[in-house]
Amino acid sequence: MRAIILGAGGQLGYELVSDLSARGHEVVALGREQLDITNPDRVARGIKGHEPDWVINAAAYNKVDLAEKEPQVAMEVNGLAVRSLAAACGEANATFVHFSTDHVFDGTKTEPYTEADLPSPPSAYAVSKLAGEFYARIYCENLYLFRVAGVFGPAGRYTRHGNFPELILRKAREGSPLNVVEDFFVAPTYAPALAARVIDALEKKIPFGLYHIGGGVSISWYHWALKILDQTGLRAKIQPTNHREYKTPARRPRYAGLSNAKIEAAGISPMPSLDDAVTEYLRRREKVQPPKQ
Repeated sequence: MRAIILGAGGQLGYELVSDLSARGHEVVALGREQLDITNPDRVARGIKGHEPDWVINAAAYNKVDLAEKEPQVAMEVNGLAVRSLAAACGEANATFVHFSTDHVFDGTKTEPYTEADLPSPPSAYAVSKLAGEFYARIYCENLYLFRVAGVFGPAGRYTRHGNFPELILRKAREGSPLNVVEDFFVAPTYAPALAARVIDALEKKIPFGLYHIGGGVSISWYHWALKILDQTGLRAKIQPTNHREYKTPARRPRYAGLSNAKIEAAGISPMPSLDDAVTEYLRRREKVQPPKQ
């Protein structure tokens, strides 16, 4: 199959390109320099010209706090650009794969969110991602929409904004103090495992629709940091704090658990344990090559 990967320079895009290529698929890897997804005409021409079977959109505006100051920019990338991509896929009869986020929920639920739960976006970023979901559904019937949470992959070592494990490792090596919230929870999602399951879904042709793929376990950001340090043997000046002491411009979901029951029922393998994911992450980060931007 021929697949276009948008956002190929990111930590998820990197894994998608690598895994698809390893499975023998033809891959067209596009970063922002190769295709500006906010330009509808270029999107239409680009997708039509490549004649893809699959278009996988791993590009996103994910500056959660900055989006409060520039919501229109977030909407252009996470909302309007998705409309252009979905419409172009519909015209080309290509399957469209798009990634959304646990942030579309307000986090007041204390058990994993399912696909049947109604979104309640708490921030400008979350609103833009939910808009992208609506546009994708409206403009493309052949759609896989995956909500994910706290993605981290070895290529995050080189990407512009990094990821949480790289932040913790850097602070530990610098000996710099860091306060991490202990009353907000995330389901860290390992990018190579996520990419593999997305490709499995495409190859197995599971029913189109909305699916959650989270890390499988919810953990506080503070204990997530401790778990990373525990496997490295590094010591760091990390102290627990809470959301009242550590305020951010954007509201975030306090509990960000996603249920993987639907995707597993469709025949897709469960995600690895967080301990196993961290072990593999630390091993692979030393070998990964810088992704093309």
